[in-house]
Parts: sequence; structure tokens; C-alpha cells
Amino acid sequence: MEVTKTYPCVGTCSKMIIVTVDEGIIKSAQIIGGCPGNTQGVTALVAGMKVEDAIARLKGIDCGGRGTSCPDQFAKALEKFL
Repeated sequence: MEVTKTYPCVGTCSKMIIVTVDEGIIKSAQIIGGCPGNTQGVTALVAGMKVEDAIARLKGIDCGGRGTSCPDQFAKALEKFL
């Protein structure tokens, strides 16, 4: 069953993440705000990936000493599907 969820970002330039998952596979994603090239790259790379695999790759990535990043926030958004 396809499910779409939104996640408000904290501590990054990106403001919100919208993710659609179907049976544990990321179908589509959009990151609102942030660096367009980077956020489009992240969403393109995770499309078709298992939620757990994407979390493992993205969680903990830091941006400029902030303790988080757009990819890390994306991983936190994906954790809502577990």
C-alpha cells in the first residue's frame, strides 16, 4: 500500500521532506528548500531503494558542523515508515 508522509526539517536549509513509500520501497521524494542540486541528487539516488538501505546510507551525515544535514533529515523522515 502506497503511503505519503511529510517531515518538517530541523537544523537545515531544507524546510520539509515529502516521501512516498510502497511496501518498503521509496517511490518518490521531494525536499523543499536546501541546495537544489544536492537535494534533487539525494531524492534521485534513493528512488527505488529500500527504506532501511537509504536510512543506513544517509543517517548521521553532517553539514558544516550542524549535527545534521539534508540527507540526515531525509533518513529521519524515512524512519517514520518503520
